Formats: sequence, structure tokens, C-alpha cells
Amino acid sequence: MTTYSRLFEPIRIGQVEIKNRIAMAPMGIGGLTTLEGGFSQRAIDYYVERAKGGTGLIITSLTRIDNEVEKFAKPGLPDVTWNPSHFLHTAAELTEGVHAYGSKIFLMLTVGFGRTIPGTRLADGQCVAPSAIPNYWEPKTTCRELATTEVERLVQKCGDAAAIAVQAGFDGVEIHAMHEGYLLDQFAIAFFNRRTDKYGGDLRGRMTFAIEIVREIKKRAGPNFPVSLRFSIKSYVKDWNKGGLPGEDFVERGRDTAEGLEAAKILEAAGYDAFDADAGTYDAWYWAHPPLYQEHGLYLPLTADLKKVVKVPVIVAGRMDVPELAEKAIANHKTDMIGLGRGLLADPDWSNKVMTGRVKNIRPCLACHDGCFGRTLRGRPLSCAVNPACGREQIYAIQPASEVKKVMVIGGGVAGMEAARVAALRGHKVTLYEKGRQLGGHVIEASVPAFKEDDARLLDWYRNELRELKIKVNLGKAVSPEVVQTEQPDVVFVATGSKPCTLDIAGIEKRKVVTATDILLGKKKTGEKVAIIGGGLVGCETALWLAQQGKKVTIIEMLGGLMQAALPVPWPNKSMLLDLLEFHKVGVIANTSPLEVTDEGVELIDSCFTRSAIPADTVVLAVGLRGDQELYRSLVGKVPNLYLIGDARQAQNIMYAIWDAYEVARRI
Repeated sequence: MTTYSRLFEPIRIGQVEIKNRIAMAPMGIGGLTTLEGGFSQRAIDYYVERAKGGTGLIITSLTRIDNEVEKFAKPGLPDVTWNPSHFLHTAAELTEGVHAYGSKIFLMLTVGFGRTIPGTRLADGQCVAPSAIPNYWEPKTTCRELATTEVERLVQKCGDAAAIAVQAGFDGVEIHAMHEGYLLDQFAIAFFNRRTDKYGGDLRGRMTFAIEIVREIKKRAGPNFPVSLRFSIKSYVKDWNKGGLPGEDFVERGRDTAEGLEAAKILEAAGYDAFDADAGTYDAWYWAHPPLYQEHGLYLPLTADLKKVVKVPVIVAGRMDVPELAEKAIANHKTDMIGLGRGLLADPDWSNKVMTGRVKNIRPCLACHDGCFGRTLRGRPLSCAVNPACGREQIYAIQPASEVKKVMVIGGGVAGMEAARVAALRGHKVTLYEKGRQLGGHVIEASVPAFKEDDARLLDWYRNELRELKIKVNLGKAVSPEVVQTEQPDVVFVATGSKPCTLDIAGIEKRKVVTATDILLGKKKTGEKVAIIGGGLVGCETALWLAQQGKKVTIIEMLGGLMQAALPVPWPNKSMLLDLLEFHKVGVIANTSPLEVTDEGVELIDSCFTRSAIPADTVVLAVGLRGDQELYRSLVGKVPNLYLIGDARQAQNIMYAIWDAYEVARRI
């Protein structure tokens, strides 16, 4: 019997009964659509896998309804009207697959992006908006104000799309979005909407667009066809392209909580059957796409207030993938349903695992955005940093090995643990060697700051998986070429990780110079004034962690800004980390290199060859990592089926360490 009984109670949205209180939150499916705007087989497999995993309600990616008002050069997203018959054919296969597992599915319909889309995505390059306001991505570009007739066309197209959704077998639709600062949200917020027609003016006037949409859908699809609304209760907008941090005192330029609650009452009266609630806009992206620096359940204080003013069901996402938190949120009347987005990318079986008491087997989301949102922003297909099979469920499924092999894994970081896990699942005989006293590699120190708690959860998950698979793990065991030759494995994975880089400058040998790794592991302490050399992600996160302890921290970076080298840091994470560093008064000296570490601090030289100095009790090196390939090179040409994976191959991030291992281990 599950201890999470509230999560598995049925619930109704309108006349549609859903078997449990768990919904898949809507997320973009970049790279998984067909060229004509339909759902590809990969997209169908992706959604059906989450239904198979026990999710009660699937809410799809945003789906376009029109390509005349906001003209895309090509679909890129599901699109109802680009080729209606093609969309219908692919969507029907999707709904049939989801329904086979007893789940329900809502189609998310978008009226447009408005100021939040770059002109390069559009056929004519012309961005539209409620009023002549700046484009988010191109602030010097002013959007064209939509004509009243164009808005009315979008209302009509919502009705057309809903009628097709009924025909395709969807159980309802969700309107995208009075949320995140997309076009409908821009109409709803006075900061963006300066119109004088029926779609502008006071709050009721700014709600007219959304009101007409739900009425048109009910007219075309029937009064009992459910319509939910993706709805941001609060915007967290300080100014154009500037968000407010948690706990920060600022003047809300977008929708404040009081207006959000008043808007919800108007929209419920208009006919909306549920609110899929959150917070934030593009200008405050780290609210709408919460990174690891945000708390789990960050929207719950807002949805608790929303539930006091509406009677229809409230769904809340926002890092709700911790089962205890999800259960308590429903029990304490802060929400009616739990929305899981990235949590279901990381583990599509989340619901079934919770129901059957296998919570420790849930693979955690890291809120890193590397595999999901970060990839789609780079034009790559949706996936997940910790689940390489996400978005390619059938192609990347783990299959039993045709021949059982003796597999030797050298190194117990995430790459080594993933290689061992996947090889064992396929039936191979696996032994893992780790020279340290615990598994985890660099993720051990990375998980030290409180905001990196999910990294620690990932390590716990791996350690548990290896135990349950009965993989032989040898800790404190360094491996030499002679050991490999003696063991005579059929396959060898070398996952020996990476070592911190250093600098060749005067004074680098001083005791005050330490690595970020040693600081995080507690091997070395810092003084009150800390200089961090290196403004990559490790340097910035270490700086934040120290500043939160009250240290006076300065980052020295040779490039023009922070987090500019190596792999791109996804924008929600990068923008929040930059704002947090500013909030905690971390100094940044860019375009500057260290010349010498002195007893007083660090001597510097900038790109104009101007010398300066800063005081520092401690100098922390965060100048990158280099792969440890010594053992691998000693084995090349002597051992068959030898694979170099993870940081040992190339120091990157957790995602590529896991993906390296999965890719090779699933094929051996």
C-alpha cells in the first residue's frame, strides 16, 4: 500500500475524470515534430512512455493554431493548421497510445509568442505584440501592434483547433499561455498592453482576449469539453529583461499577486475549467523555468492563495518531483494536482515508482536544463541530462545483450557508474573499481552547496542502483595495467575522471592558493577575503556558496564576462546565477589575468596591459579540469574493446559523462 495516497486519488477537470493527481507539465518538444507540424514517432513514444509510467494527465507541448498573424518560416512545433490532415493523423495515434494506459491527454494550444520570439524564426522577420514594445531577444527591435481583426482571427483559430483536437481524441485543451510573458500574457499585463480597443484598458479589458478564447472553444467543441489555462499568478518583473530574485524587495512591473488572483476569478467565471499555475515571464525566466538555485515547490505559496479564490482544480509544477513535497502540497490544500515537467524527463516511471513504494529508485532531475531547455535553445532535440533515452525512447531502449561479457569499469564517477549500470541491465558481468573511498567523482564536491542537493540525490540513486543490480564494487582499489591484464576482461571502460588545472604564475605554490575542489570538500579553509581565479560555472557557483557564508568574494576572469567559455550554461540558470552573484555583492574583474600571488593578494594585468592588485586571504583556482588519460594510454593497443568515457575523454559536464557511458554501454 502506498504512503502517498493523496497523489493517487481520482480528480475531475470539467467532466473528464483523471485516475490520479499527477500531470505531465507542458514542455516544448523541439526536434520531435515532423516537417509539417505533426507529432513524429519519437514524440508519440515520448508521451506514451510517460502514460505507461503511470502519469494521470499528459499535457502536450505548445501547439500552434495559426501561421498568418505570426508567420513562422517552418513549423518547428506541432501546428494544427499547417497541414490539418497530417496533424490529425499523427495526433490520433498519440491519443490512442496514451489512452491505452488509462491516462488522459490535453492538447496545449498557443495563440503566439509575441515579443518573446526572435525575428529570425519568422518568415517575414516581423514580431507582433499587443502594442509597439521591444522584442525580448532583440531589445532595439520594436514589435508591430496587432490589429483588432488579427486578434479576433486568433480567437476563431482557437475554436478551429479545438474542433480538430476533439476529432483527434484529445480529452481537453490547455491554453498557452497567460504565463511566461507569451502573447496572451502580454495582452493581460498593463506593462506590455497599451491598447485602447476592447483588448486593452483595465484588467477586465485585458482579459477579453482570454475570455473570448474559452467561449469560442466551448461553442465549437461543446460546453463539456475541458479548457485549462497555463497561468502565471505573479510575473516577478523588475524592468524590461530583468527579473526579481526570491526575497528581493522590488516594485512589480508585471502582474502582482493581488492582480493575479483577481484575474483568476474573472477567468473562472468566463468558463475555464482548471488553472495550470506557476509564476514568471521571459523577463524573469528563472521563475518560469526554475533552475537549481530555486527551491523545490517554489510556487506553492502562490497556489495556496489561488485555491482560496477559485473552485476549479489547480495544477502546480515548479520542482515538485520530491514525492513527500507533492503529497503534502495536496494534503495541505495548496494544490489539487502535481505537475511534473523535467522530473518526468528524468524518470518517466515516477508515478508507478511512488505508488509501489520505490521512491529511492526515482532518478532525480538536477534542474540543470542541459538536456532539455538548453538543448532546444541550441537547436538540438529535447532530451535529459540524466536520462539519455528521453525523447528517443525506442531507439535508445536498453536491450538484453546477445552475448554475456566480462566488463571492467575503472572509475566510480557518474560515467563509470552509468556504464556499470547499463552494462549490468543488459546482462553483462560487471566489476567496478574506484581508487577513492566512495563513489561519485567530482560530483561529490559539486553536491556540497545547499543549492546542489539534487546532485547528492543523483549520487544516492546511482549507489542504490548498483547495489540492487549486485554489481561488484571495489573501493580503495587503484587499477594498473597489470591488474587489467590479470583480470582479462572482454570490455574495459576507462572512466578515470579529470584533475584540476593549475596556473604557471609566480606565487602559485603559496599555502593561500587552493583549488575549488579542496574548498568544497572541506580539505582547506578560506579567509574572509577570497579571490577566485576563473569565471566559469565552477568558479561562479563556488563564489556564490562562499558569499552566502558571508565571505567577501571577487572573481577574476580573463574573458569579457562570466560563464563565456566551455559548454553554454542554459539561460535560466545563467541569468539567475549572475543575478545572485550581484545580489550577494560578489565582485567581478573581467578581461583580466593574474600575474602573481603575493602575501597581500593577487597582482593583475588587464587586456590594456594596466596593472592592479586586489587583497585576498585565500586564492581559489577554478580554471578548469583536464582528463586523466594516463591509464588509458598505457592500455591502448594492449586491451581489446577499450573505451575512454566521461571526463577522462573530455571534461565537460554531468550530462555528457552520463551520455558517453550510456551510448557505449548500450551497444557492447
